[in-house]
Amino acid sequence: MADNNPTPDTSTAIAAGAPTATAVTAAPPTKPVPPKPAAAKPSAKEPTRRFFLASIFGSWITVAWVAFSASMAAMLLGTLRFMVPNVLSEPPSTFRAGDPTNFELNKVEDKFKDVGAWVIRGRDDRNREIIYALSTTCTHLGCTPNWLESEKKFKCPCHGSGFKITGINFEGPAPRPLERYAIKKADDGQIVVDKSRKFQRELGQWDDADSYILV
Repeated sequence: MADNNPTPDTSTAIAAGAPTATAVTAAPPTKPVPPKPAAAKPSAKEPTRRFFLASIFGSWITVAWVAFSASMAAMLLGTLRFMVPNVLSEPPSTFRAGDPTNFELNKVEDKFKDVGAWVIRGRDDRNREIIYALSTTCTHLGCTPNWLESEKKFKCPCHGSGFKITGINFEGPAPRPLERYAIKKADDGQIVVDKSRKFQRELGQWDDADSYILV
């Protein structure tokens, strides 16, 4: 029996112009996806540079803030100091020197030198026995003389001025005698010296009754 569905002849199909797959018409092959480039590692020098710059600017900022804070604190302290009254602690101008009988004639003691005075029992120009208080300040430039017992004189160590036991200047550059302080007897008989009042010989003030005590 003859086959009703004969197998098509390939040569006939090619002759009939049926398209065939060629290298041109075939789908191009898929290209492989290239790998992503690895992220660039940061340079080892970059953190060091940043740290160095940050250190410099940070230190300058710190110094500026410290200086600003210090100046503001100084201004505040200055303002507070201005508002507080200036109270000076000074020794009292008056002191008690003891009983007149405690002082020997023509004897100088330094017991009151720390408070700026010598209390002396001596004689005046009229040969009267008196007690007087001399200032320990040299009349040249304000140094403190020393009593030299062997020479019976006050000697200034600064410029060589010399004063007798009475306080009268006789050598060196001192232009005038030592000054006397006011002196009196209190009601209990004790000697009281008042340094707030001074008497100068060249002005005739040693004749003032408040510049000495008669013994």
